[in-house]
Amino acid sequence: MLFSEYMNAWLYGDEGYYVNYKAIGKGGDFYTAVSTSRFFGASIANYLLKLIEEDASKAEGTLVEIGAHKGYLICDIIHWLYTKKPELLKSMHFVIIEKHEALIQAQKEYISSMFGDAVQVEHKKSLREVDAPYVFAISNEIFDAFPCELLKDGKIAAVKEHAIEWIEAPKEMLLWAKSHRLIQGEVAVGYEAFAKEVASLQRCDFVSFDYGEAYVRNDFSIRLYKEHEVYPLFDENVDLSTLYQNADITYDVNFAHVLEAFETQGFKKRVYETQARALVRFGLMEMLEEFILHATSEVYAREVDKIKTLIAPTIMGDRFKMIHLEKS
Repeated sequence: MLFSEYMNAWLYGDEGYYVNYKAIGKGGDFYTAVSTSRFFGASIANYLLKLIEEDASKAEGTLVEIGAHKGYLICDIIHWLYTKKPELLKSMHFVIIEKHEALIQAQKEYISSMFGDAVQVEHKKSLREVDAPYVFAISNEIFDAFPCELLKDGKIAAVKEHAIEWIEAPKEMLLWAKSHRLIQGEVAVGYEAFAKEVASLQRCDFVSFDYGEAYVRNDFSIRLYKEHEVYPLFDENVDLSTLYQNADITYDVNFAHVLEAFETQGFKKRVYETQARALVRFGLMEMLEEFILHATSEVYAREVDKIKTLIAPTIMGDRFKMIHLEKS
C-alpha cells in the first residue's frame, strides 16, 4: 500500500492511534499547547472577544473545534468567555467535529465534569452539518495529522509488511512537486478536501496552530513519538511493526500548501505568525497580569513556567505557527 494509506490506517484504522483516547502530557507520548497551560485556550478566547468587538454580529455565531481530543481546549475557551462576557454563553453555540465514538464519549464526560448541564456542546461528524451564519473554527495540531506521501528522487514510498520500499511516483504528483520546488519530503494528502469542507461554512474565521514553516524543506521531517522519545522514520533501529498504531506519527506542516488549499476555496490569509507572537497579540501577558491579582505567588510561578513553554523560542514559541484564514 502507499505510505499515505499505511499512515491513515496507523492513525485512524479500527485500532488506530487516534481512534481510541490516548493520554497527552506527562503520562502520554507527547505534549501539546493545550496540555501545557489553560492560558492557551484562554488566549484564543480573548482573540475571539476582540473579533466580536470588531463585528458584534459574531456574538451570535458558533464556536467549533475540529479535532478536540478530550475536549480540553474548547472547555478552556468557553470558561474564559464566561469569565469575561458571560452573556455569550446564551448567544453563541458550541460544536465539536468528531467522527470516532470513543472520543465523543470521552469529550462528553469531560465537558459534563466541567460544566454539568450549564453548557451544551453539540457533536457533529462534519463541518457540512454546521448550519450557522458565522463560525469561529479552531484547531490545534490537525494539519500534521493528515496522511502524507513520501517523495524522493522521483519515487514515492510504499509499505509492505511494515517495510518501506520505493516505487515510481504518479505523474500528477511529480508535476505538483516540480511546481512547488519539492525534491524530497512529505506531500500532505487531504488539505484540498479539508479546505473545501471548511469552505462549506457561510462565513468563517478559521484559526489553527501547528508546527512547521511556510516553505518546502526538501528534507524528511516525518517521525514517531512514543513516551516522549522521538524516532525518525528512517532510523535503522526503528521497528515499524512494533510501533504501528502504538505511537504517534507526524511531520512538519508546509503552511504554504495549507494556504494554497484554502485560497483556492476563497479564503484570505489574515495573519500567519509564530505561536509566541500570536499569543502575546491575543493578550496573554495582560491576562497573566490579571491572574497574579487572584493567585498565590506559588501558583503564579507554576503558571509562568507553563507559559514559558508556550512562548519560549527554543520550545514551542517559534517552532509552532498560527494561521488565521477568513471567509467573509
